[in-house]
Amino acid sequence: MGSAAIIIHESVKDPHSELWFAEPAGFTALALDALLAKPGTPDADKLRVAAAPLLNLAPNGMARQQFVALIASGQQMLATLCDFGTVHCSIGLHRDDVGGPASGGAQQPLLSLFTISWRDTNVAPRAVTAARTVTAGEGHTDIALQELPCGPAVLSETTHRPAADSGLPQQPILQIHAHLPHPDCKRLAVLTLSTTATARREEYRAILRQVAETVRFEKPLGADS
Repeated sequence: MGSAAIIIHESVKDPHSELWFAEPAGFTALALDALLAKPGTPDADKLRVAAAPLLNLAPNGMARQQFVALIASGQQMLATLCDFGTVHCSIGLHRDDVGGPASGGAQQPLLSLFTISWRDTNVAPRAVTAARTVTAGEGHTDIALQELPCGPAVLSETTHRPAADSGLPQQPILQIHAHLPHPDCKRLAVLTLSTTATARREEYRAILRQVAETVRFEKPLGADS
């Protein structure tokens, strides 16, 4: 077997970063700054230019209005996530190939949403902070305390169903969380993987654990990299 190539993203050199991690294949990061840019800013102009070809492909004015409405709805959702401390968001697309060809039937695409959010906490030992997070909230199951390279962490799962008046399909949404207290003991990073593919919880839990194991709170390549 040959060695796998490792691609280092330019963000590793960002002096304002407070957390570093590696995202597995199949995820596409959303540019939150660009998607939520204020009108009249350079980022807003870039978004308009990027969307123009798609708008031009619309067969009529009604289709263009629907496309614009979808973008606005997505921006509203992202803005809400950011209000709750979300600093990273990406969409996952994978093939449901569990069981292999012998399982029969066409492989279905699986969609997921991966986010990283910061939460302020009371000053306490890191393991205590992680434990309090899941015991204080309702509905956390499959709770597991782990020692990761970045320190103590707690993995857990929750399952929700959209409100009846939300307009969303009434499918249960599985959320797998990794709670990683920061070394300053005043906050923690929450990694969350959300999907409606509840039958694949073990596979998604493995993906989130894989990401959590790569998290570092100190620049991984050294101060001079």
